[in-house]
Amino acid sequence: MATDQEKKNNLPNFFLSIKLKYVKLGYHYLISNALYLLLLPLLFIVLTHLSTLTVDGFFKLWNELSRKLFMQIASKTGIFSEETLSFHKKILERSGMGNMSYVPKAMLDNPADKKNMAEARKETEAVIIGAIDELLDKTGVKPRDIGILVVNSSLFNPTPSLSAMVVNHYKLRGNILSYNLGGMGCSAGLISIDLAKQLLQLQPNSYALVVSTENITMNWYAGNDRSMLLTNCLFRLGGAAILLSNRSSDRRRSKYELVHTLRTHMGGDDRSYNCVSQQEDESKRIGVKISKDLMAVAGEALKTNITTLGPLVLPMSEQLLFTATLVARKIFKMKIKPYIPDFKLAFEHFCVHAGGRAVLDEVEKHLKLNEWVMEPSRMTLYRFGNTSSSCLWYELAYFEAKGRIRKGDKTWQIAFGSGFKCNSAVWRALKTINPAHEKNPWMDEIDNFPVHVPKVTPIDF
Repeated sequence: MATDQEKKNNLPNFFLSIKLKYVKLGYHYLISNALYLLLLPLLFIVLTHLSTLTVDGFFKLWNELSRKLFMQIASKTGIFSEETLSFHKKILERSGMGNMSYVPKAMLDNPADKKNMAEARKETEAVIIGAIDELLDKTGVKPRDIGILVVNSSLFNPTPSLSAMVVNHYKLRGNILSYNLGGMGCSAGLISIDLAKQLLQLQPNSYALVVSTENITMNWYAGNDRSMLLTNCLFRLGGAAILLSNRSSDRRRSKYELVHTLRTHMGGDDRSYNCVSQQEDESKRIGVKISKDLMAVAGEALKTNITTLGPLVLPMSEQLLFTATLVARKIFKMKIKPYIPDFKLAFEHFCVHAGGRAVLDEVEKHLKLNEWVMEPSRMTLYRFGNTSSSCLWYELAYFEAKGRIRKGDKTWQIAFGSGFKCNSAVWRALKTINPAHEKNPWMDEIDNFPVHVPKVTPIDF
C-alpha cells in the first residue's frame, strides 16, 4: 500500500479523470483543420536537420563532472551545511545520472565565485556557436539565407539578447525575423519549433534556425533551501541547433517532416503557475524553487496534452475504444475500467523530456511504455544529465546513432516546463537514417549503450 507521501509525489492516474472537454477539443481541432491537414503536404512542409553539440565540442570547451567530483566541489565552496551536502548526495545517488555529464570550466573552481556575466556569456556563446557551426557545416546552408531565427534560454537573458549575438556573429541579414524566448522552462525548445513553424507559414521559400540551450554558470544555487537544490544536482550543459525549411527543393535531403505541434499551458491555475519559480531564499540567494506539487501538476498537464493529441494521431480503433469507454464511465456512470490508449500504435519512437528519473518512471508507468521505448530518454539522462530544452534532441540523436530511424517512422517529442506547460511535437522520418553518415554526440560511444542504471548508485564521498 502506497504511503500518503508517495501518492503525493507520483503522477496521478489521469486516465481515471479524463475530462470530456479535452477529447472534444482534440476532435474540434481535427475537424476545423481537416482541409488544412489534408492539403498540408501540397501547401506547406517543414523539413528539418538538427545538430547537437558533439563530444569533441564538449571536450574543447567544458569538463566532465562525475558525481563524486560534484560532491567535492560542493564541499569545497564552504557554503553548504552538512545536511545540505547529504541531501545533494542522496539526490545524485538516485538521479539516474552517470559520471560523464558536462559543466563549464568555471564550475570546477568555486561556482559561487565564478557566477558572473562574463563567464555566463562565455559559456552560452560557445555552446550556441558550436552547435550552429556544426549545423551549417552539415547542411551547407549559408548564414545569409536564414530568414527566421528563434533562440531560447530560460534563465539567462542578457542585453543584447542571445539572438542578437547570433545575428552579429554570423552577420545575418538585416530583415531577419529574430526572436529570443526566455523564462519558458525546459519545454521552450518545442515552443521555439512551434513558433518557427507558424512563421514559416507566412514566409515562403525560407529557412528557420532554432537554437535551444540553458546556462549553468549563472544558475548555480549557493544556499541551503532543499527545494532549490535539485537544479544543482540535475542540470548540465548542452545545446542544440535545428534548421527548418519550407523549400520544396529541400525535401529530398531533409531528415524529418513536422506533422503536429501541440501546446498545453496550465498557467491559469495558481498551483501550476507556482510549482517551478525562480526566487530568493531567506538569505537572499537566488535559485529555482521546485514545489512538491510538481509531479501532480505535470500529470494534469500531460493528461490535457495527450487527450487533445489523441484524436490527431491514434488509429481509429484506439479512438473508438477510448471514447466508448470514456462515455460509458462519464455519461452512463458504468463501473468499468478506463481504457488506456496504446500510443505505441501511433508512434515508433518516443522522446520524453529527461527532466529526472522520477518523471521518466511515472510517464513510463502511466502511459504503459516499456524499457525499449524509454531507453533514449534514460540514456540521455545518464550520459548528459538534464540539458533542459535541448535534451529532446540528444534523445533523437540516440535513435539515429542506433540506426533505428526508418523512412516513415513517427517520433513523439514531449516536454514539460515552468508555467506550467506540456508541449508535444510529432515528426515523420523522410528517409532511413544511416548511422555511418551521422555526426552527433553519441557516435563514438553508442556501442557502449544502453547501460544498466541501478535505482541507487552509492557515491564514495
